[in-house]
Amino acid sequence: MDGLTRTIAAYASSFSLRDAPEEIVAGAERSLVDTLACAIGGRDCEVARIGRRLAEGQATARYAGRVVGEAARTGPELAAFTNTTMLRYLDFNDTWHGGHPSDLLGGLLAIAEAVGADGERLLAAQIVGYEVALRVIRATKLRERGWDQGFAIGLGTAAAVANLLGLSLDQAAHAVAITAVANVPLRATRAGLLSMWKGAATAYACRNGLFATLLAAEGVTGPDRPFEGRHGLWEQITGPFELEPFADRGGVFLLPTIRLKYWPVEYNAQAGVWAALELRSRMRLADIAKIDIATYWSTWHEIGSEPEKWDPKTRETADHSLPYIFARALVDGGITVRSFDEDAYADASLRPLMAKIAVHEDAEIEKQFPDVVVMRVTATAHDGRETVVEVVNPKGHDRNPMTLDDVAIKFRSLIEPALGAATAASALEQWATIRRARTLTPAMDLLQTATR
Repeated sequence: MDGLTRTIAAYASSFSLRDAPEEIVAGAERSLVDTLACAIGGRDCEVARIGRRLAEGQATARYAGRVVGEAARTGPELAAFTNTTMLRYLDFNDTWHGGHPSDLLGGLLAIAEAVGADGERLLAAQIVGYEVALRVIRATKLRERGWDQGFAIGLGTAAAVANLLGLSLDQAAHAVAITAVANVPLRATRAGLLSMWKGAATAYACRNGLFATLLAAEGVTGPDRPFEGRHGLWEQITGPFELEPFADRGGVFLLPTIRLKYWPVEYNAQAGVWAALELRSRMRLADIAKIDIATYWSTWHEIGSEPEKWDPKTRETADHSLPYIFARALVDGGITVRSFDEDAYADASLRPLMAKIAVHEDAEIEKQFPDVVVMRVTATAHDGRETVVEVVNPKGHDRNPMTLDDVAIKFRSLIEPALGAATAASALEQWATIRRARTLTPAMDLLQTATR
């Protein structure tokens, strides 16, 4: 096997929760709670409904999968796919520039019960998945090359599931190799008029990473040089790169660098919501002649450069439209999951305000990204007066983190409508301390009524 495959497989096959300091374990629990809230909040999306329809009656004796919120068991791959479509739908789960590491949790939650995992094993596998996915995102820069984040999510899922199953180094290597050569997705998923696939692409990658690992666990072998060999990733796409060393080899944990979302929008728009609220407090809507938003390249490219973003016709386009998000927050005083209902994003009365918004890349702001996130908004009144608002590292950024209390508020807001206040409180208590759980079934059962 090549060096990168061995490095990932060795980490996946050897890590245990004893290798993580308290702040890393607590961070994993916080992110898990945040992700489950997003999953229940997105339980009724159309892709998840389709996933549940396909999953119905497909339970397997080996590796029986579980869809979050459901009692019945199904095939592990469909459970993984459906779970991730749920947690991705609202675009509210954790992120780092280039991907959403918590997308891989859909696979772990699908089979953790079936393999008898306790809370510690689940968290250990989660940490492995995050550490692998984040390193792959940072090293490959596939997003900047026009490829989608599913590559990193697939590899993170494979490593995480290998750890959960207790696979050997060789088995984990085969899982990584199969996933790597079979899953390099196009970023066309997130361009132009966005479709339902925007929220399903990483679910597909998670499903594939899980399936590859189950194949490897049963003895299927993969290519020995998926990264460094002939026609491998280096030769075909990226050129040579190195992963940052894992914590057991002199590196540091990357999990603390993830960013949680305070608002249910694409991460680059988090600062936009805060800026809109500040502008709203300082300037009347009727006085605004134009709004100029200066930001870093990724924001401009992803949510502020295409004409579709000034006239969103799908939910997926709206939550990736900076003009829409900024204008909606400016008018409504905030953003909620209801801001992306069809009657909200199709609101014709909002289009004139959106037309006043221009977005451009600022070279100085770009130099600070991704370590520092800056958005500067200049609003010009009809009389020529200017109001400038600047947001730096919005709440949820790793240098301005959301606390467990913040996450608890988010959890209750998304789960109480489905479960009621009492059950939501019990679920929060169990999942916030899931490391103590000897079995995951009671905590999973608390979420069971979510789809009724």
